[in-house]
Amino acid sequence: MTTHIETRALLSDGTVIALREASPEDADALRELRRELPDRYPLAEDDVVLCAFSDDALIGAGSYAPSTDDETTANVVLVVTSANQSRGVGTLLLEHLVSLARGRGVRRFTADLLSNNPRMLGLFSELGLVMTATPDTEVVRVDLGLDAGEDYLDAVANRELTSGVASLRAVLKPTSAVVIGAGRNATSVGHAVLANLVKGEFAGDLYAVNPKAAELLGVTCYPSVAELPVAPDLAVICVPAAAVPAVAEDCGKRGVKAMVVVTSGVDPKPLLASVHKHGMRMVGPNCIGVASTDPEVRMDATFTRKGSGGGGIGLVTQSGGVAIAVLEQLSALGMGTTDVVSTGDKYDVSGNDLLLWWERDERTTSVVLYLESFGNPRKFSRLARRVARRKPVLAIRSATSEAGQRAAASHTASTATPAVTQEALFRQAGVIVVDGIAELVEVLAALEHTPLPQGRSVAVVSNAGGLGVLAADACSHNGLTVADLSEDTTAKLAALLPSVASTTNPVDTTAVLDADVFAQCVDVVAADPAVDAVIAVTVPTALGNPAEGIRTSSKPVLAVAADQLGSVAILENGIASYADPVRAAESLAALVQRAEWLRRPAPAVVDLPGIDVPLARKVVAEHFAVEPEGGWLEPDQVVRLLSAFGLPILGGVLASDVEGAVAAQKSFGQPIAMKAVARGVLHKSKAGGVKLNLGTPERVAEEFTGMQERFGDRLQGVFVQPMAESGRELLVGVVSDQRFGPLVVTGLGGVDTDLLDDRAAALAPLTSADVDDLLRGFRASAKVFEQHPEEPVHDVLLRVSRLAEMVPEIAELDLNPLVVKGERVIAVDARVRLEPVAPVDPYLRALRRAGA
Repeated sequence: MTTHIETRALLSDGTVIALREASPEDADALRELRRELPDRYPLAEDDVVLCAFSDDALIGAGSYAPSTDDETTANVVLVVTSANQSRGVGTLLLEHLVSLARGRGVRRFTADLLSNNPRMLGLFSELGLVMTATPDTEVVRVDLGLDAGEDYLDAVANRELTSGVASLRAVLKPTSAVVIGAGRNATSVGHAVLANLVKGEFAGDLYAVNPKAAELLGVTCYPSVAELPVAPDLAVICVPAAAVPAVAEDCGKRGVKAMVVVTSGVDPKPLLASVHKHGMRMVGPNCIGVASTDPEVRMDATFTRKGSGGGGIGLVTQSGGVAIAVLEQLSALGMGTTDVVSTGDKYDVSGNDLLLWWERDERTTSVVLYLESFGNPRKFSRLARRVARRKPVLAIRSATSEAGQRAAASHTASTATPAVTQEALFRQAGVIVVDGIAELVEVLAALEHTPLPQGRSVAVVSNAGGLGVLAADACSHNGLTVADLSEDTTAKLAALLPSVASTTNPVDTTAVLDADVFAQCVDVVAADPAVDAVIAVTVPTALGNPAEGIRTSSKPVLAVAADQLGSVAILENGIASYADPVRAAESLAALVQRAEWLRRPAPAVVDLPGIDVPLARKVVAEHFAVEPEGGWLEPDQVVRLLSAFGLPILGGVLASDVEGAVAAQKSFGQPIAMKAVARGVLHKSKAGGVKLNLGTPERVAEEFTGMQERFGDRLQGVFVQPMAESGRELLVGVVSDQRFGPLVVTGLGGVDTDLLDDRAAALAPLTSADVDDLLRGFRASAKVFEQHPEEPVHDVLLRVSRLAEMVPEIAELDLNPLVVKGERVIAVDARVRLEPVAPVDPYLRALRRAGA
């Protein structure tokens, strides 16, 4: 029996349980559990058996047994102890069995359910998979397809939302808390945490553990966790690193539900052993703590100086320093948070958990992330996309070092830097990325009260011409459009302004006017149908300060005040005001980005005819039969693989000797291209391994002999293709990342593709909107698609994305050049490298493993 790594997961009530395949040591417990099954439902020892444990006790099991007639079909059985039913144990077991079976080639489950067991029938029907149920006297025969479509992934995500929120209540809405390691010394971390809880008037019961004190700051102290009068929901641990594992074990034994480990330098192995054994949730270690401004909680379990005022921002950050800096900046603006979570080394609770918490929290209007690493980026993308549909999600760009990037073999792989991959992840999920804390606060100020623009067209109104020009330039540099004002608008402005004023955009009102007239000018410009947003730029003069007249409008209005001391402020009427027009333009561009993302259609699976997955799997199997460790496919295998997904690839003939090459040229009856197939030679053109326009047998023989001399024993043959029609050369490719998944790249192609380095990238699976972004994402795209239609390339990108998704063994793929000529498109050269991969289910409900 195969044993897989133990997984922790959450029941619907937030309880943490462990799931793993059965081992011989589980035989007695399984035998006892089988007694709860009717005789007709065997849980055979030779089946694949998955066990669910709570506090080391077996509370449920599920198994599947492959059919003897069809290895893609298996019969499934579930059993849950009577004391643990209606908690989601069976659903969780079935989800994990589905994932396990699918990774091993099973595509369908069958089950016979008793007719008088509607609860089990409901479990199957509500799973989210395609199911048919056929009544048959005492049983209902169920047939369950295991292909995970959007409905299933949505159903899993909704169940994860319920269980995830329930499990975090002990972290962010505890009814009782204890600070362990609260000392008398006011400069100690434990003392500071306890002081903040007391100062913030924590709404729950508060305790402290200090064996040398009876009371601290009015809070009763106890010698140990074991001697606490109740088991607190939350324990904040501030003891020295060496003592943390023992304290965590004491917390688990006492029944503590969650821990915040502030201490750094903790040995992870014994700490995690206690967390897993006792089913606790944990924030940290190496963090500044957690806080909630919910009036029903009032918890500041951090050692920050000011804490956080109430507000609408949910903040999660791996860096305690970043959290403190953000809180200080928000406080200066009069803004605050709903919750603050410093995840530190994030052994357990991560950014994904907090996205679940904030998704439907009505108090949280914006989410801010600072993530230095991703445990499960594909699940993050799906979660962030869901949250961003409800409220803005912002991420502070963290360091994206290139040091870890391996030496790239293909053109596509050279593009897939950590920065490019992370940027694609955020962009597709609708996350607004900012460079630093200053920009974060500036964008948050704009999002606080400003309506989203309906387009990119901006008008600038200023009483200082030079600053207006700077604002207009900044708009252009940030992808915004400086609007052309209508004749009616310019006429109305002329009636309000001195004759020397400029009534075209950017509007220069001159300095000789009061606040009321300036406000009227802003209103006139905002009313122009061609204008989507207004930036009002002012400087005070001896005649007055026009900024005093800036007011809200039905369209977004941002202010720039040259005399403003801070980089951003929020005026009494809610308008965000900036000291620099460049910062105003950048913030407005962020609002435009969000508005455009929200207008994108919801992701949907695009129907692509002509895809033959079994044929593609056959090509992959043939390759691994010869090359178990993977490698580059032979040219004829590349043609078969790409053709299986309907990709337009120029075919050819693989010839091992000069006679075969000559025969191939004659069969085509036209000039040919001859490409060397040689060990260690990937970029054939650079190595002299490509010869073009060979129109006679003599030329073919001559060049074949030349390749033999050039490559010697490395030459395995040549790939002979008819000459393709010339046209615009593009690159389309894929490079896969074990955690992020396949990255699809496109841009200018041909032999100079690396020199030009003009490419765009997005993570698969691609939606039609993602493809549209790719086709507009490289610098030369406008020129390319002025001359050629987008549709053929659009189709190629969707098919390449589907190929990368359905054949995860593809490590690298290059279509270069992909020649576009009018309505036609064809890949003249293609390379594919395969690697063996273990099945991965990024959407499976499971808690994060430390180090993952």
